[in-house]
Amino acid sequence: MSDRRLIKLLEEVRACRLCEEYLPLGPHPVLSADRSARVLIVGQAPGTRVHETGIPWNDPSGDRLRDWLQVDRETFYDASQVAIIPMGFCYPGRGKGGDLPPRPECAPTWHARLLAELPDIQLTLLIGQYAQRYYLPHWYGSITENVRHFADALPHKLFPLPHPSPRNTLWLKRRPWFEEEVVPVLRQQIHKVL
Repeated sequence: MSDRRLIKLLEEVRACRLCEEYLPLGPHPVLSADRSARVLIVGQAPGTRVHETGIPWNDPSGDRLRDWLQVDRETFYDASQVAIIPMGFCYPGRGKGGDLPPRPECAPTWHARLLAELPDIQLTLLIGQYAQRYYLPHWYGSITENVRHFADALPHKLFPLPHPSPRNTLWLKRRPWFEEEVVPVLRQQIHKVL
């Protein structure tokens, strides 16, 4: 019965046209979930490639994220293990410095309802500032500080991460502690749950 509720809710989300007038490529909500999922990935919003394919994290950012997690594509895209629910479900368009922020309507409209149907989530990855500002109990003032204090979020089953975009390569190079100290703990947490 509750599986049917989630299936119906996912159909409703995928049919959403709430902010259609603001979407340059039109609505195409991209997300993935199953009641048995144990890991939840909350990112920003789909890029153009994800919009075109309808497959979340189907781009270089997804490749880097899977590398951080040490998870293969088959596991990553197995909705019975990993739910993917971004802050914005549709491609928001392009701005000066890259893609625009996720549309503000998505998370308040859909997230609570979706999370209520995911009772087995044991770890939520909060990727980027929008997910972290929305879900972290403490905001340390920057992505860097949130990620540096990742251990403070673990008791809440949350793990803040920078966005794995190639645009963040310089951020990663300037913070070698991320790969040395954070990624090994991230992998340990993921493999404990999956």
